[in-house]
Amino acid sequence: MPDHRAGDHRAGEQSAGELWEAHASWWQEGFTDGADAEYTEQILPLAAEHLAGAGSVVDVGTGEGQVARLAAAGGADLVVGVDPTHAQLSLASHRGGGPAYVRAGAGALPLASGTFDAVVACLVFEHIVDVDAALAEVARVLRPGGRFLFFLNHPLLQAPGSGWIDDHVLDPPEQYWRIGAYLVEDHSVEEVEKDVFIAFVHRPLSRYVNAMAAAGLVIRRVEEPVPPAGFLARAQEYTEAATIPRLLFLLAEREPEPTLEPGSPEVVVAPR
Repeated sequence: MPDHRAGDHRAGEQSAGELWEAHASWWQEGFTDGADAEYTEQILPLAAEHLAGAGSVVDVGTGEGQVARLAAAGGADLVVGVDPTHAQLSLASHRGGGPAYVRAGAGALPLASGTFDAVVACLVFEHIVDVDAALAEVARVLRPGGRFLFFLNHPLLQAPGSGWIDDHVLDPPEQYWRIGAYLVEDHSVEEVEKDVFIAFVHRPLSRYVNAMAAAGLVIRRVEEPVPPAGFLARAQEYTEAATIPRLLFLLAEREPEPTLEPGSPEVVVAPR
């Protein structure tokens, strides 16, 4: 799971999509195919648990397809991975594993309404500008009662201006995590690694929850898991802050269509 701090870094005039095309290999090499402990020890097991029993799954922002492959391996008969980045989908198709892939953005899914048991979006909405349209599309393609697995870099941790502080005024010196402007929605381009630039959007949690509610998605479960052991072993600076969550997981459900009880009178409101 990548670290970033919202700031005012620039990468020329490249759009968010162009940046992902240019730097897809950064994600593929660093966070997929067993390379990242947070995925292998935490994210993928959570996804497998909550995708269990789903026969049809959409993976929004599938990247190179590792979550889509997980869904297919878990027994889903139909898995569709959707991503706007050609470089990601090319590798996803090469790696195979059962899913079908479609090149499209999250705000206009080329899929039939009300047909999927589950939708998963894993560390994707941090890169989506039109959050309302994307969540409305999630709700649209889900069948009534279908589930939505929503993984985010924890908004509290990734707030603009957040970061490690080495306080040398204290005796002994102390390192702590500074929380930045959490309530401010922030769009930025981050240098996540030398010469690798990716566009991010920070939003407070309330922005996501309210947009989900407006789309008819009801939250059933919230998890803020402790960073996994494999990650802490590779990032010693986090050991003292292991009680700060890096991941946020929301499990939501599309509201069922309203039904009338047998024999109930149908209410008709006459126009004024």
